[in-house]
Amino acid sequence: MNLKSIAIASAVGSLLALGSAAASAADAPAKEKCFGVAEAGKNDCATDAHSCAGAAKSDKDPAEWKYVPKGECEKMGGKVDNAKKAM
Repeated sequence: MNLKSIAIASAVGSLLALGSAAASAADAPAKEKCFGVAEAGKNDCATDAHSCAGAAKSDKDPAEWKYVPKGECEKMGGKVDNAKKAM
């Protein structure tokens, strides 16, 4: 292969990769933050007590949250709104 063929193949490969990444992002199901269902060490992000994912110290802490498929939170025993925000 010469340099021109390699450049064209790379460009076409990049376009195909970008197209499949955009399609998979559009196909992803909607998610929502669900408070009170995260297990210890399996929360998705920060709270007032810490600044990183995976830092939950206890199971089902009402201040800890994780993303779940939209509409599943209350079925799992959690709340979509953080109880602290309501106060």
